[in-house]
Amino acid sequence: MSETTLDVQGLTCPLPVLKANKVLRGLPPGARLTVLATDPASVSDFQAYCRETGHALVSFSEAAGLYRFTLRKKEEAAGPPS
Repeated sequence: MSETTLDVQGLTCPLPVLKANKVLRGLPPGARLTVLATDPASVSDFQAYCRETGHALVSFSEAAGLYRFTLRKKEEAAGPPS
């Protein structure tokens, strides 16, 4: 399984989610992306982003102002039957 880390420390809303979205587009379905952020607003931003896109928020933690999110890219939607 592919795992990538994106460091967006110091960036504020909406940049952490926008940069994560760009990285996720280039990853295969099921791949994991760990995002390191310092913006407290990123907590609600990533929760909303995952609800809206179908990606999974696998884990979230905060320690000393560093927020760590692990997202799993959604599986590709099945095409129409042939």
